[in-house]
Amino acid sequence: MNLRIAGATNFRDLGRYRTRTGETVAAGRLFRADHLGALTAQDVAQIRSLGVRRVLDLRGASERTAAPCALPDAVVHSLAIEPTIVQKLSDLIAAGHRLTPAEVVGHMQDTYRGFVRHNTHRFAQLFAHLLERDEPTVFHCTAGKDRTGFAAALILRSLDVAQADVLRDYLLTNERLRPPDTSRYGLAPEVQAVLWRVQPDFLHAAFEALDADFGGLEGYLREGLALRDAERRRLRELYLERRP
Repeated sequence: MNLRIAGATNFRDLGRYRTRTGETVAAGRLFRADHLGALTAQDVAQIRSLGVRRVLDLRGASERTAAPCALPDAVVHSLAIEPTIVQKLSDLIAAGHRLTPAEVVGHMQDTYRGFVRHNTHRFAQLFAHLLERDEPTVFHCTAGKDRTGFAAALILRSLDVAQADVLRDYLLTNERLRPPDTSRYGLAPEVQAVLWRVQPDFLHAAFEALDADFGGLEGYLREGLALRDAERRRLRELYLERRP
């Protein structure tokens, strides 16, 4: 599905990836996105035509206030994960530290480890919503790349999509996301270039954390996200379809 949403350039369908058992993730049911606060009237019409009424918002409180969801009649569920990376980098700059791109990579990796170590309950809530029913749903944060990127990776892996395809979906952000003005937050252009893109090392850091803390993906799905056999079967029933 070729979606072009002017006010949310990272809005895309999570469907059509093939699982290792020969099924495919159903198209038109799960969408990932950047924030929905700058949608045009045409954007709203297009998203509504997809049947999207359920929105899972991973942004923090001030992010939601600054850019409220512009989809009329949408039921928005707040699964707040407060952003930390920009504040951390801004504090370092204010203290006179000259950030390097390599340092920003390290801080981004810490952010992804934090998704596992401090925010697993939010991702568990996301799956609880998905398990209720398979109505068309969009999940998003501000840029749709980090919190949303990890959520998308977990959804695809829980459906048994191969890691290579999960990484491919994750990296599509670099083609879709329109970065902000380079002067934003007072960050140097080479630093902001790291901050507003995704790298395999970011996502790998999250998976290394769940390996260390939960013994691997299966342990994380089962113990961290409460996705045991029955829940995994229901996810497959709701979000997979067999190819003809």
